[in-house]
Amino acid sequence: MISPNSLNEFHYDEIGAYDELIEGGEFRPHARAIGEMLLAQPWEVLVRHQQSAERMMRDLGATFTVYGNAEGTEKILPFDIVPRLVTASDWDRIERGLIQRVEALNLFLQDVYGAQRMIKEGRIPAEVVRSAAHFRQECVGLEPPLGVWCHITGTDLVRDEKGDFYVLEDNLRCPSGVSYVLENRRVMKRIFPELFQRLGVRPVEDYPDRLLDVLQAIAPEHRAKPSVVVLTPGPYNSAYFEHSLLARAMGVPLVQGEDLMVHQGRVLLRTTSGLEPVDVIYRRIDDDFLDPLAFRPDSVLGVPGLMEAYCSGGVAIANAPGTGVADDKVVYAYVPEMIRFFLDQEPILPNVPTYLCWVESDRNYVLEHIDRLVVKAANESGGYGMLIGPVATRAELNDFRNRIRAAPRNYIAQPVISLSTAPVLVKDRFEPRHVDLRPFILYGHSIRVLPGGLTRVALKKGSLVVNSSQGGGSKDTWVLSEDTC
Repeated sequence: MISPNSLNEFHYDEIGAYDELIEGGEFRPHARAIGEMLLAQPWEVLVRHQQSAERMMRDLGATFTVYGNAEGTEKILPFDIVPRLVTASDWDRIERGLIQRVEALNLFLQDVYGAQRMIKEGRIPAEVVRSAAHFRQECVGLEPPLGVWCHITGTDLVRDEKGDFYVLEDNLRCPSGVSYVLENRRVMKRIFPELFQRLGVRPVEDYPDRLLDVLQAIAPEHRAKPSVVVLTPGPYNSAYFEHSLLARAMGVPLVQGEDLMVHQGRVLLRTTSGLEPVDVIYRRIDDDFLDPLAFRPDSVLGVPGLMEAYCSGGVAIANAPGTGVADDKVVYAYVPEMIRFFLDQEPILPNVPTYLCWVESDRNYVLEHIDRLVVKAANESGGYGMLIGPVATRAELNDFRNRIRAAPRNYIAQPVISLSTAPVLVKDRFEPRHVDLRPFILYGHSIRVLPGGLTRVALKKGSLVVNSSQGGGSKDTWVLSEDTC
């Protein structure tokens, strides 16, 4: 057993939030093996491990791009070697909750582009759906292969002060981050190879194979060996590293719009040996830019005629066009109702309580209590368009009040949740930093949750913003096979 005195040698000061590894000065039971390892190491050795990990991340080229950064846009995602552990029982609930949620979201998408029963029965206002920035009238009546719209989902989870998990938001357009899950695990296996078997950490390395299975499953019928490509906007995109890694890991071409063409309802890839048919496109481009003939005519990233080929069954696209309506932050507030409506079940994972600024009573409350709330733009991501009331200046608060009054449909607000913390190496000690968790869910013939996910870390002391674009880093997430080790 780890004694409090031993841990105190690291001067770890809990800050009142739920800590993922430590409680009352001791390592939690499922984290004792990690604690023993940390306490047994001279500090200089831990620092060398941390430096080795950072060097490996640089060598692997695990980069992301920050838009608008004058000092240079491409950065290495900061990484911390102390893993975040998730018990088997916690994961069981997370997994069941995410499967339930993605199933309901998919049924909602099928409904909103089909019969619209949920609207007709008054379970979600029509205006909320039709005013969503990513609702695509062009997709009404579409029936994607297998009836699946959201093949890849990244759902953000947080833990409150009591240790209860909440869903913060769903990401269904082009969720990013799984490449860091894979690279973080690769680095940690080199540094602490003995711990994985000892702790029974569930593997994540088969994600590219599982993803390829999903993509091939949705190929047009009668194609024995479906050809798959990853469609990227190009090297200036923030997630280009991930696009290239996934294409390489699946053994499929990474292409840009100019590499593809549509001819007689089929998508063809231009290669040095001629034109080759493409059956499935894993697109990492938003709907707006997919096809200049269907959406934005000024797009040079997409493929002219792609939507016509898709609608006629000539090619499959993941995620299906139109899926983005379900990761609108206003629509997110209705996911618990989707679960009740389509599945006749109560949500396993609750939403964070949410105020909808387009509702007058909610809006009045938000305007009066904005200094206590987190305000988010409905269709922003990456930590952009967000206000954290308790740390905002008066000018920032007034700016957001004006934004809300001008476009109430575009904003939601939530109470500030003191996200859980986890130990991070900081110079000569461990310090707690707030974290969240983004698991990834694949949906083909069935729904599967990758056992782990991206633990994002707010590296700035006291900050609740974990986004990499706002200075966040990451940790490896270890889902344990059993509750006790």
